[in-house]
Amino acid sequence: MLQILQFFIWGSWFVTGGTYMIETLQFSGREVGLVYLNFSIAATVTPLFMGMLADRLFSAEKLLATLHLLGGGLLFWASTVTEFTVFNILILLHVLCYLPTFALSNSLCFHHVEDSKRDFPKIRVWGTVAWICAGLMVSFMNIENQVTPFVIAASCSVFQAAYCLTLPSTPPSPRPKTNLVDSIIGPEIRELFKERSFSILVICIGLICIPLSYYYSFVNPFLNEIGVENAAAKMTVGQVVEIMLLLALPWFFKVWRFKTIIFLGMFVWGARYGLFALGYHFDMEWLLMIGIAVHGIAYIFSMLSAQIYLDTIVPTHLKSTAQGFFSLLTMGLMALIGTAIAGETVNAHTNSDGTHNWELIWMLPFVFGVLVSFIFFYFFRSKIKA
Repeated sequence: MLQILQFFIWGSWFVTGGTYMIETLQFSGREVGLVYLNFSIAATVTPLFMGMLADRLFSAEKLLATLHLLGGGLLFWASTVTEFTVFNILILLHVLCYLPTFALSNSLCFHHVEDSKRDFPKIRVWGTVAWICAGLMVSFMNIENQVTPFVIAASCSVFQAAYCLTLPSTPPSPRPKTNLVDSIIGPEIRELFKERSFSILVICIGLICIPLSYYYSFVNPFLNEIGVENAAAKMTVGQVVEIMLLLALPWFFKVWRFKTIIFLGMFVWGARYGLFALGYHFDMEWLLMIGIAVHGIAYIFSMLSAQIYLDTIVPTHLKSTAQGFFSLLTMGLMALIGTAIAGETVNAHTNSDGTHNWELIWMLPFVFGVLVSFIFFYFFRSKIKA
C-alpha cells in the first residue's frame, strides 16, 4: 500500500503537469523546465536535509506522515496559483517534502521484510502499477491540461499521511556526523573513484540523465500538442514494459553481461528521441508508440541494472555510500543540469504561435544519448565476468 500511494501521487501530476503548465497556465518552455528543475534541486539537497532530520529525531513512519501532510498542503496551495514565481516556489517546497519519502519508504520496507532481494522487487512493482493507473485515470478523465491531477495528488498525499501513522514502528537509526564536503564527495567516494569501472559507469550514467530529463518534462506536452489522443494513457505502455522487464531481469543477467545490458539501456535512452523525431516528421504515431514503449528497456537496463552492478563490485562497507552517491548524481546534480538544458532547448525552438519545432528539439537528446552509450561501451571494462 505504501508503494502504491507513493507512486500514484507522483504519477497523477508529474508527467502530465507540463501540459497543464504550457496549455493552461501559458508558461514558456524555460519556465516549465525551471519547475521540473525543482525535483533535481530537491534530490541534491534532501540527502543533507534528511541527515539533519533523520539523525534521527522521528521514527520513519512519523516522519513520512509529517512530510506527506506538508507536501499535500503545499500542492493544494500550488493548484490555486497561476502566477509563475509563486507556483514555482510552492512546487519547490512540495518536492523538498516529497522526494525524501522515497528513501524513507524504501528504508521502512527493508527494515520489515525478511529477505530484501526476494521480497522488495515484489513490493516495488506495485509502485509501477500505481503509476500506470494514475496515467490511465488522468487520460480517460481528459484532464491532462487541467489542474485536477494536482488536486488528486494533493488529496492522496494527505491520505498517505494518515495511512503512515498505521505502519509498524520503525525507530530512528543513528548516522555518522559529517560535514558538507564529506557528505557529497568524502574520502569513501574518492576511494570508489579509484576503480575504473565505477568511474566510467557513474560518469556515463550521469551524462545519460541529460536526455532522460527531456522525457519526463516534455513528452506529454509534445504528444498533446501534435494531437495524440489519450496521451497519458498511451504513455503508460512504457511502465507496462518496465514491469515485464523488472520481473525478467534475473534471466537477462544470466544470458548477457552487465556491460551489454547497461549499454542497451543507455542506447535506447538516446535512440527513442530519434523515433520521436521520425514519427513527428512523417506523422507516424506508431513510431511514437515504440519510442514510448521502450521506456522500460531504457530505465531497467540502464538505471536499475547500474545500481545492481554497483552493489556487486563495491566493498560491503561502501555499498550504502555508493548507492547514495549514485542517487545524488542521477536524481540530483545531473538531472538538474539535464532539466535546465531541456527547458532551454524547448524555449529556443518555440514558434511565434506557441507551438514547437519538435523535430529539432528531439535531435539533441537523440545524438547525445547515442554518443554517450558508445563512449560507455568503448571505455567500460567490467570488474566481474557476469
